[in-house]
Amino acid sequence: MNILITGGCGFIGSNFVRFVLRERPDATLTNLDKLTYSGNRENLRDLEAGDTRNERYRFVEGDINDAELATQLIAECDAVVHMAAESHVDRSIQDARPFVVTNVLGTQTLLDALQRCEKDRPRDAGPRVFVHVSTDEVFGDLPLDQPDLKFTEDTPIAPNSPYAASKAGSDLLAAAYHHTFGLDVRITNCSNNFGPYQYPEKVIPLFITNLMEGKTVPLYGDGKNVRDWLHVEDHCEAVLAVLERGKAGRRYCIGGNNERSNLELTHQILDAMGLGEDRIQPVADRLGHDRRYAIDATRVRDELGWTPSRSAWPAALDDTVAWYRQNPQWWQPLKAAKA
Repeated sequence: MNILITGGCGFIGSNFVRFVLRERPDATLTNLDKLTYSGNRENLRDLEAGDTRNERYRFVEGDINDAELATQLIAECDAVVHMAAESHVDRSIQDARPFVVTNVLGTQTLLDALQRCEKDRPRDAGPRVFVHVSTDEVFGDLPLDQPDLKFTEDTPIAPNSPYAASKAGSDLLAAAYHHTFGLDVRITNCSNNFGPYQYPEKVIPLFITNLMEGKTVPLYGDGKNVRDWLHVEDHCEAVLAVLERGKAGRRYCIGGNNERSNLELTHQILDAMGLGEDRIQPVADRLGHDRRYAIDATRVRDELGWTPSRSAWPAALDDTVAWYRQNPQWWQPLKAAKA
């Protein structure tokens, strides 16, 4: 299979590239990435030179809103895994426009390109698969006092942040292009990811690296907000399962069965690093901060045989802390550039 991945230099994208190259020896990948602030070419630099796998990997610098380039690359592939997105809620609160341009208009550009390419594809070749990778944040939030209530594929779309609204818009476009044009579009909605190569504005790498630098960690509000934490390689495995065994027009919710409050998460990072709660700095809560996300991943388990195997704590969190300890040359320039 020749796969086009968008946003492959980002956190989840770069892990997906490595995962597929390792797990599918016959697959080739083309990575289309604009290299915005969070798209780091260094995440995959070793695949571009001096590595036997580089014959199966190609990097193309470009914008998913470039219709001509998108059409050219989709025409060359068998499947698209669409991961390119603006994804940081705080940034979307400051300026929502980049989120609409990338997440909504970029997805529309890719779907239009796919439609054009499918018109010329031989029938015996089968349809190209388009996996649209999204977030559980499109569903809004859940009450803290109903722990058995979780998001499913049938949960109504009800986003609360500009970021979530832009992803909800892209989800709805993807579903509409399947219904209207018969494209083989599959949608995934994942819970919060963690692991190697995550840009250090996100909570886990931010806290780990701040503590390594002798700084405090900023804890929003009362710290009771709950997230379901999913190791990025579990997520990559699930996306590949949807690509290979999923059904056209189907939505799949992907979670880690690993709910933690932000306060609990903070204490567990401090424990893993041998530090005390004096390093916690309470800060004003995020505007419109969702209280709880949780995923019921029954469908992806029953239909595709996937369950998370790498997300359980404390081992997964300890491994993540160790990765950032061992790779300061990766994250220090990113934090220095942001400062």
